[in-house]
Amino acid sequence: MTEPTAGSPAGLDLDRLGDHLAAHRPDLAAGPLRAELIAGGRSNLTYLVHAGDREMVLRRPPLGHVLATAHDMTREFRVISALAPTDVPVPGALLLCPEPEVLGAPFYLMERVPGEVFRSRSRTDRLTGEQRHGLAMTMMDTLAALHTVEPAAVGLADFGRPEGFLARQVRRWSGQLDRSRSRPLPGIDELRDRLAATAPDGANAGRIVHGDFRLDNLLATVDPVTVTAVLDWEMATLGDPLADLGLLLTYWEVLGGSAASDGNPVADGLGPRAGFPGGAELIARYAGRSDVDVGPLHWHIALGCFKLAVICEGIHYRHTLGQTLGEGFDTIGGLVAPLVAHGLTAVRET
Repeated sequence: MTEPTAGSPAGLDLDRLGDHLAAHRPDLAAGPLRAELIAGGRSNLTYLVHAGDREMVLRRPPLGHVLATAHDMTREFRVISALAPTDVPVPGALLLCPEPEVLGAPFYLMERVPGEVFRSRSRTDRLTGEQRHGLAMTMMDTLAALHTVEPAAVGLADFGRPEGFLARQVRRWSGQLDRSRSRPLPGIDELRDRLAATAPDGANAGRIVHGDFRLDNLLATVDPVTVTAVLDWEMATLGDPLADLGLLLTYWEVLGGSAASDGNPVADGLGPRAGFPGGAELIARYAGRSDVDVGPLHWHIALGCFKLAVICEGIHYRHTLGQTLGEGFDTIGGLVAPLVAHGLTAVRET
C-alpha cells in the first residue's frame, strides 16, 4: 500500500475508502470524507467517518501484530446483520470489505447509533445510584436476550462448533498466548494446564455468545436507561453462555472490584468500586430472565482471567512494538499478573 493521504488517521486512507464507496455504495459517499479514531478501543480499531452530513462507524483490525482469528471483520459483520431483527440491539450493518487491498486489512461500516460508552470513572462518577443500578440490570437483560436467540432462526446455525467449546477455548487462547509471549509470565502456564484438565462439558452449549460482553462494549443512555447497541462482536460464536458470564465477572469483580481497577484502561469505570451492584446481583438478574442453568462459575471465571490475561499480553506486546493507537496502553501489561493470580485461585475451587 501507499502511504495514507494527508489528513487521514493512521490505519485509514480516506482516498482509498472514498474510491471503494463510490464503486460499491455510492449512497454512503455523499460528500467529502473525514474521520477520527474513536478512543477507548483496546483491540480492533474503530473510526467515526463523516461523509457530508452522514456519520458512520468503520471497524478494522489493529496495526501490525494480529492474533489469528481474533480480529475477524467478516464474523462481526455477519452476526450484527443476523441479529438486526431480534431483541438484541445492534448497529445497522452497511458494508463489508473482506479483502485487504483497500485499507491494508478487512473492514466494515455500520450505522452510528446514539448513546454513550460508560468506560471510565470520569463518565460513571456523574451517574446517580439509580442510574448505575439500572445500567447494570439492563446490561444483564441484554445478555439474557442474546442467549435466548435461537441461532438457526437467524441464519447462524453454522456460526460455531458448540461441542467441546470450553476445552477448545483453552486451546485457542493458549495458542494466542504463545504468539504474544515477550517476557516471563509466572503462573500462566499452570493456569492454562489446570483449565485444560478440568474443562466442563458445557451443558448450555449451542447459544450465541458475544465473547467479550461488558458494560463498556455497550452504547447506552441513562435518561431513560436503555442499551441502544451491543458493540465489538469480533469474538462471537456458538458456545456456552457461561463463558460470557465468567468473563463479565472477571471484568466486573476481579478487576472492577479491586484496587487494581483504579485508573487502569480496562475496568476503571466498572464494578463495585465504581458504585455498581455486585456480581451476585448481576447473576441473579440474568438467571431470572434466562433459561440458562447458571451453576457454579469458578471455572468460567478462571477461564475469563486466562483469556483476559492473554488479551492484555497481546496488547502489551503490540504496544512494545509501537503498533497501538490511542492512550492507556502503557499500563495494560501490569494487569496480567493479578489476572493470572485470581484465575489460579478460582480454578483451584472447581
